[in-house]
Formats: sequence, C-alpha cells, structure tokens
Amino acid sequence: MAFRKLTNMTILVLILILILVITASSSKPVDTLPGFPGKLPFNLQTGYVGVGDMESVQLFYWFVESERNPEEDPLLLWLTGGPGCSGFSGLVFEVGPLMFDYAKSRGSGTLPTLKLNPFSWTKVASMIFIDAPVGTGFSYATNPESYGVTDTLAAAHNYQFLRKWLLSNPKFQKNPLYIAGDSYSGIILPILVKTISDGNEIEGGGKRMNLKGYILGNPVTDLSVDKNWRIPFYHKLALISDQFYQATKTNCKGQYINVDSSNAACFQNLQLVSESYNYVFSYIWANDGEVQTALHVRKGIKMEWNRCNRSLSYTYDVTSTVPYHKYLINKDYKVLIYSGDHDAVIPYLGTMTWIKSLNLSLKRDWLPWYVGGQVGGYTLQYTQGNYNLVYATVKGGGHTAPEYRPEESLAMISRWLAGFPI
Repeated sequence: MAFRKLTNMTILVLILILILVITASSSKPVDTLPGFPGKLPFNLQTGYVGVGDMESVQLFYWFVESERNPEEDPLLLWLTGGPGCSGFSGLVFEVGPLMFDYAKSRGSGTLPTLKLNPFSWTKVASMIFIDAPVGTGFSYATNPESYGVTDTLAAAHNYQFLRKWLLSNPKFQKNPLYIAGDSYSGIILPILVKTISDGNEIEGGGKRMNLKGYILGNPVTDLSVDKNWRIPFYHKLALISDQFYQATKTNCKGQYINVDSSNAACFQNLQLVSESYNYVFSYIWANDGEVQTALHVRKGIKMEWNRCNRSLSYTYDVTSTVPYHKYLINKDYKVLIYSGDHDAVIPYLGTMTWIKSLNLSLKRDWLPWYVGGQVGGYTLQYTQGNYNLVYATVKGGGHTAPEYRPEESLAMISRWLAGFPI
C-alpha cells in the first residue's frame, strides 16, 4: 500500500514537472515564410515562454540555429532596443538571416519580399531574438496589471525567459552563452548579465548558465553622458556649422540635456536637430495574417504588430548602467562594445567617455582593423584580471552599425567570438 502511494505520488510529481516544462516554453519549427521563395535554408523556431507571476507575461521569440555548427557554436540572446522594439527588427534589419528585398517589394498592395542576408551573425552563432519587454512585438500579458514594467523588471523577465528556454532546450546548455543587444538594451543588458552572474554563484554546477560574456552595440548607458555628446559629435562630422556650434555651446554652456526652461536661446538652438526613421515594410509583413500563421503567433492576443511599441506602460528606473559595468569588471568575462562612427543617436564619443571611467588597463591602443583590405574601423582593448573588454568603431556605421555596415559587422563578431584580434 505504501509502495502504491509512493508510486502514485511519483507519477503525480512527474506529471507536474512535465506540465511546468510544457507551459514554460512552447516552440514550433517554421519551414516556410510568406514572402520568401521556397523552404528556409536554416532552422527557425518561434514560440512563447511564460514569465512573471503565474506566467502572466508571455514573451514571444525567434530562434535561429547556427548555420555552421550549432552543437558547438556560441548561443546569443539578442535584446533589441527601444524599449519596446521587436526582436524581428534585430533579425531582419541587423544581424539575422533574412532581410527585405526592397527592389522586389515596391508593388502596391503586395506582401514585401524577403531574401537571405549573406552577412547574418547566424553564420557563426545560434541566436534567440526576443520580443521584450511585455507588449513588444507579439509578446503579451494575460491581465492588464502585468503590462506594467520597469528596467529592472524587464531584466528579471529576460532572466526567467532564458532559464526556462534553456530548460526546454537542454542541448544548448553547454554552448558558450553571450548576451547581446544594442541601443536601449545598453540599460537592460548589464542588469541581466549581473543577474545571471549572481545566479551562477548561488546555483549548483548543473543549473549554472555557461555565460562567457556580453556584446553591446551603439548602447545607451548613461543618458547624461550619451546625449550630451550629440552636439559636439554633429560638429565633429561637419553636420552643423562652426558658427552654429559655437553659438549653441555658448548659449547652452556646454550642457545639452536638462536645459533650464528659461534659457530660450539654448532651446532654439537645440530645436534645429531632428531624427526620422522608416521601417514600413516590417509593419506590412508582420501584420499579414498568413505571416502570423506561419510564425505560430497566438490569435486574438494582439490588435496590431509594431516594430517599436511607443505606448508601453514603462517606468525608467535605471538612469545609468555604469555601476553595473564596474561590478562586472571583477568577473571572468569577454566583452565587446561597438559603435557606428556615424551614429548620431548614441555618439561613439560618449561611449568612449564612460568606458574610460571604468579605469581599466589599456592593453592595445587605438588601431585600425580591416575587411577586404579596407579599414573597417578602429579598436581599443582593455583588461582587468580575467575581464577583457574590446571596444570597436565601425567605419560608416550608423544607429545601429550592422544595418549600415553588415559585412564589416559580421567580420568583427566572427573574429571576436573566435578569440582573434578584430
């Protein structure tokens, strides 16, 4: 009788574990996509992972296996910026295996055409592109309260996502893991890396994530530093005249953010700066019903897909992640930080400023790196103990670098992941 009770209890526990694994992560393969001719020549999976209280937050993701050697190649979790920009933006506009064929997508009323990206980072790594935080892309919450999110909560959700995804995909648990992202992920990513690092010190060997480092492109890090370098950067690139720059510098007293509202002259100077972007093809493609069916998107959970959701219930509770970087320099991590040298949103001058504030030892000074015999950019290398940070500029790259310089960006990441000088 006791044995029967024990057996029944064991079966019940196994069933509960199975239910937890199934609900934690649901994924399905995607063999074809509307707009792409024929079968996809790479392995793509999409799915949802439940996080938060009672898994009330359902995070959608795209997973692409490495096209080279998925059993041994690194695994990259990619965080797109925003906050609120879909992982599909990173996949199709930056580092993923697909891109829009603009020449064939000009017909009115037709679905945009996709083609292969010859410079995809999936040539050398498996990649997870996540729609995070909740409300981004195809991600959603099962109740209104769960749509409220902060920088720190977004990082916590990403941590839960990664743990559950690895639980459901155990064959990737031993692959070298890197957390990667760009733009506003410069805020979320260091928090996530610290969370993983701290968790690894608590967990037993079998539950530790095989984290090797992190990658940040054109990163928001400290708004007081990042934004304040924009005006000097515009002047450096001759985007504004010397006369206008000197007038702005004088009127604003060298401070171009948090301007005193009574300083009308400074406000007038700053209003001359404007930015605009157009990603209309992604909006048309991702909102197509056949596309969403092919991607296994749950029906009825999102009224409309947007590349970047600007109406998130979002609280910015971290103004600078420099303290997180200062914490991580005491760990055994490889770090790559890169900037497009024509990025006017997060100028490389600001990024170099906060990197210098880490007070690391300079191992390799400012040197050019090459692609096809041409200068691809410049690099610096810093160290402290087993912490190794490489900073690279990408010549001609904007916000963000891989979108403008895909060939150079692939060469950069391939060399860095392999342990070679860029």
